[in-house]
Amino acid sequence: MFSHVDERDQPSMVDVSGKPVTKRTAVAEARVRFPAEVAQALRDAGFATSKGPVFQTAIIAGVMAAKRTHELIPFCHPLGIDHCRVEVEMDGDAAIIQCTVSVHHRTGVEMEALTGASVAALTVYDMCKALSHEIVIADLRLLEKHGGRREVSQP
Repeated sequence: MFSHVDERDQPSMVDVSGKPVTKRTAVAEARVRFPAEVAQALRDAGFATSKGPVFQTAIIAGVMAAKRTHELIPFCHPLGIDHCRVEVEMDGDAAIIQCTVSVHHRTGVEMEALTGASVAALTVYDMCKALSHEIVIADLRLLEKHGGRREVSQP
């Protein structure tokens, strides 16, 4: 049986009322791959474009998105997030975005971390698309999940 389907096969939010409140943390990652000349242009410009500071804007967008995940993904529980951190760093011709979210609640924050990383990556794309449309957003994945029933830790 699927967790978001009730006994009549109808969509349904999971009832978490019987679960214990624990600290739950998730870390997600996304990569934004630039053509080499775009990556160099960004470095030369201090990671800013005519739209403004690329990575700082992406960090703000990622945090905002993580906090509003329940408005975007059906059946995500609205959570009062305790902490959200988005980090962006260059690795060669790619920007690596990591979003870490934590909460004390009955349900995890994997979707919040994935949403934060996704929207931060989309923001980088939006701020750089005037430089190239060959920018690729790739490798969105959950790196870690702690608290709750199952732990996840990926290399």
